Amino acid sequence: MEKKDWITLSIIIAVFALFYFLPYNSEWFNTSVISGINLLNDYAKQHVLTCLVPALFIAGAIIVFIQKDKVLKYLGAGAKKYASYTIASVSGTILAVCSCTILPLFAGIRKRGAGLGPAITFLFSGPAINIAAIFLTMSVLGYNIGFARIIAAVSISILVGVTMALIFREKIERGEFFTEEGKKLKVSNKVIITFFAFMIGILIVNGLQIDKTLKYVLMIALALATILLVMIKFGKELRNNWLNETWVFSKTILPLLFAGVFVAGFIMPLLPESIIVNLVGRNTILGNLIASVFGAFMYFSTLTEIPIVQALIAKGMAAGPALALLLAGPSLSLPNMLVIRKVLGTGKTAVYVGLVIIFSTIAGLIFGSII
Repeated sequence: MEKKDWITLSIIIAVFALFYFLPYNSEWFNTSVISGINLLNDYAKQHVLTCLVPALFIAGAIIVFIQKDKVLKYLGAGAKKYASYTIASVSGTILAVCSCTILPLFAGIRKRGAGLGPAITFLFSGPAINIAAIFLTMSVLGYNIGFARIIAAVSISILVGVTMALIFREKIERGEFFTEEGKKLKVSNKVIITFFAFMIGILIVNGLQIDKTLKYVLMIALALATILLVMIKFGKELRNNWLNETWVFSKTILPLLFAGVFVAGFIMPLLPESIIVNLVGRNTILGNLIASVFGAFMYFSTLTEIPIVQALIAKGMAAGPALALLLAGPSLSLPNMLVIRKVLGTGKTAVYVGLVIIFSTIAGLIFGSII
């Protein structure tokens, strides 16, 4: 058994031990369990079918249908830095995804050859700067914090990616895309682009603030169009490869994701909200740090961080910590960390989490001092 497997097993045993010794008849324990189940139920209803499942299929498609040379050219370790980080930092703007839905896409481009720095930049920026979140932030919280969120999210995504690349240097890879049999896949670029447009369209439509009936009709239409295109244009081997890669991502990500969502919901009622609000009521280093740590470990569904921050501001949260929470919250979460660790390992995950917290704290401190 590998070291990381021992670590995972130890965490599982510790969790079971904690539950064994906890007083099951206590009110706070029952409240926490119900909170965990409710958050998991809410996540399953709002995100699994309409966000996570399409993202898993897209991740599988990246592995099968995207030539590795293309990924290496634009996002690989040997790509031009200004191009790779720029592309990675803004590519999430069209996707209304949360910190968990971005994971299959991150794992997909990483497995396909994306460099650590650009991949990390994409991982952070995807949930942080989607168009829906930016416009809602401006509408609810004001233009100052909305523009600050855009600038800080793009800047931090690049800073975190560059820092990770400098700390964990990788060898420059070059490769070509072949099937297991060594034959180049022959699918026209037009078909591939249409294929990805249909699937990404599902995520985009899901993020639109439109009538629910219209939204579901459009999403179903795009899903059916994808299936029809696959059945007509892709052979059996390609279809099977796509489904197999999607299944690999699913069995790797989903168990950790669901466990993390439940744990986040479990500990949420235990947080002393009044104390947190008092601590983040001023633009201090400690206040911004607490907001960043709180945001990093809690799970926020897509766009839900905005009404949460609005409520905290109404209770006295300062502008700096509010921005810090808006930056760290959507980009990180406990379930997000568990899956990232599976992809990157414990060391890189710990450094990534630390960098997000540090840079979010600094951004909040700067914003709070000039607002």
